[in-house]
Amino acid sequence: MNGVTGRMGYRQHLVRSVLAINHQGGVTLSDGSRVRLEPILVGRNEVKLRELAEQHGIQRWTTDVDEVLRHTAERGVYFDAQVTSAREKSTLKAIEAGWDVYTEKPTAETLESALHLARVATEAGVRHGVVHDKLYLPGLIKLKRLIDGGFFGRVLSIRGEFGYWVFEGDWQPAQRPSWNYRAEDGGGITTDMFCHWSYVLEYLFGPSKAVTARAVTHIPTRFDEQGTPYEATADDAAYGIFELADGVIAQLNSSWVVRVFRDELVEFQVDGTEGSAVAGLRRCRIQHRAATPKPVWNPDLPVTERFRDQWQEVPDNADLDNGFKAQWEDYIRHVVEDTPHPYDFLSGARGVQLAELGLRSSEEGRRIEVPEVTL
Repeated sequence: MNGVTGRMGYRQHLVRSVLAINHQGGVTLSDGSRVRLEPILVGRNEVKLRELAEQHGIQRWTTDVDEVLRHTAERGVYFDAQVTSAREKSTLKAIEAGWDVYTEKPTAETLESALHLARVATEAGVRHGVVHDKLYLPGLIKLKRLIDGGFFGRVLSIRGEFGYWVFEGDWQPAQRPSWNYRAEDGGGITTDMFCHWSYVLEYLFGPSKAVTARAVTHIPTRFDEQGTPYEATADDAAYGIFELADGVIAQLNSSWVVRVFRDELVEFQVDGTEGSAVAGLRRCRIQHRAATPKPVWNPDLPVTERFRDQWQEVPDNADLDNGFKAQWEDYIRHVVEDTPHPYDFLSGARGVQLAELGLRSSEEGRRIEVPEVTL
């Protein structure tokens, strides 16, 4: 597990996924047996690694990823949660050493590099996967259930709002690392979130055919972990319009400079001819055509109805686990039992492509069609 001292690598992947899987007895396979995971912690900071290993009773850790990869008798899964700029080099080493590879996204800094990774991994015959955690959110699982059941009729549009206010780092510490706001270190919300929107749209509604985007740096100066001011060279907000098949339009706003006035940090509203839904991280609410009220615009009278009360809650109907952990379990089954796992490096490359085209659309001020990506 490379990059495990970072926020995501530690909290979501080590603690809430790998260690949680072992705590429950391992990953359950089709025959009822279980596979436990033996993490090897890798990072650049020896002190942090030692502290994490001691805290969680983990025996093995190192600052030398090459040393781990050279032990051919112990080949397993290489996981990468480093900063984006370091991911491609380490991932290639793991593939060349014969390790199966599971990574955070973006898989690389450019589409060319992301496709190179996909080709090399496929040719090497290793099992490769990319984190697609949003698809495992309880809210989106419920939304997928509605889609599969034909609830919407013909889907017309999707509107999404994601983000929150990330403090500048001077009078209150920032909730995200400073490299996120430096383009030279692989930062930027377009690069980060368009990779998510690529697979969310593709696996729920269909791939993007065209994109129109505007990427903006609203806060030009931020303060790093030592309190030193620095120039924010990466975008902190991205406003995108994505054209899907059959005339479906998705409008998705991503921002680290928005104060939250919604029920969850991410929400998607889907409108169709037969009904609508609003899905977040955990909740999903619906309004069917037959139960749709008939509001009338009249600015001279105060609104007396509570519009949110007119929606119905979609039940869980299942034990919906942490999304990162659920995908880890799916990927491990893919490695051990060769079960299908569509969230591979090619899917990751499509996410990098959409981010690249979004930034290009913003720079050139125009709509850009999304060509098909193949190996």
